[in-house]
Amino acid sequence: MKVLLLLCASCFLATSYAGYRDDDYVINTKYFPDDFLFGVATASYQVEGAWNEDGKGENIWDYLTHLNPAVIKDRSNGDIACDSYHKYKEDVALLKDLGVNHYRFSLSWSRILPKGFAYQINELGVQYYKNLIKELKDNGIEPLITIFHWDTPLPVHEAGGWTSEFVIDYYADYARLCFELFGDQVKYWLTFNEPKQTCEQGYGSGEKAPFIQSHGIGEYLCTHNLLRAHAKAWHIYDEEFRASQNGNVGITLDTPWFEPNTTSEADLAASERILQFMFGWYANPIFNGDYPDIMKTRVAERSKQEGFSSSRLPEFTQEEIDYINGTFDFLGLNHYSSYMISDMPEPEIGAPSWENDTAVLYWQDPSWTPSASDWIVVSSTAPTEK
Repeated sequence: MKVLLLLCASCFLATSYAGYRDDDYVINTKYFPDDFLFGVATASYQVEGAWNEDGKGENIWDYLTHLNPAVIKDRSNGDIACDSYHKYKEDVALLKDLGVNHYRFSLSWSRILPKGFAYQINELGVQYYKNLIKELKDNGIEPLITIFHWDTPLPVHEAGGWTSEFVIDYYADYARLCFELFGDQVKYWLTFNEPKQTCEQGYGSGEKAPFIQSHGIGEYLCTHNLLRAHAKAWHIYDEEFRASQNGNVGITLDTPWFEPNTTSEADLAASERILQFMFGWYANPIFNGDYPDIMKTRVAERSKQEGFSSSRLPEFTQEEIDYINGTFDFLGLNHYSSYMISDMPEPEIGAPSWENDTAVLYWQDPSWTPSASDWIVVSSTAPTEK
């Protein structure tokens, strides 16, 4: 199976074919291959605006930024944003002038299904995306569509959101509709963008929408349902649409790089452990089947000591493992920055958290080159001898 690797930095998206194991392969740092795909990426809530126009429903960001504007540092929101809903032709002209040949954008679930569920379709919202896709293709730009980018419809959230297993079918209904509506013009699909951010920040630490703090529990439930939803969407495309549409379906994950602080066995093990807890958490079930062993072992052991009757990390059945394994045509990988990693003493047993489950210390060296975003720095440190 072909793997299409997407390398993203901030809003930049570039894709190239990878996945062919060849020990003699040499990377040319001066020239891109002929089939290299250049593009840029956006997310619907961040650029579309028109938050309540033409029948669009409310999503969690709409609701929560209006309920409490202070959740955004400068009290801004996506009500207008870049106004791409009204200015998509100008946006496409800019893309053409930039010279890219692909544009990755996300669909707004609430614009297509205002109530979040498939019983009510917003035809004006559908037409907007058809117009955008046509404008792109008329200008020689191929659309790459993200089905979900962290903008759960409010009614779906109120019905349990991503911690409820019912969301699997709600999402599958939505994904099937997207394939039906746009699949004849779209050859690249992403089921999710950066699901770790949706789950960890939305349902674990609660730093971002829907702002649910359920440390060490919520993020695992969210991920478990999201992975099953991803697999279901992939199988829907594979069984119902692939033969006629001949497209590709993948997922975009994100991960930093983790550099061990020293060459000690403890720090080397810690850097591998955090990579499994961040990247392997999502990639391993899709590419190898099931969660990483280190995650299953550590979360189960700590859960037992914390008094839980079962692991806080849900278990896949063998049927689910087989169903999820291999559900990719390509992998999208977003990488922004790196961290130094040290092992740490086993955290005390108490309130559960994902951080305690990992048992690592990580930081960014203040000497590294900063950027306009304080969380993105350019690393330049190699591990020291133990």
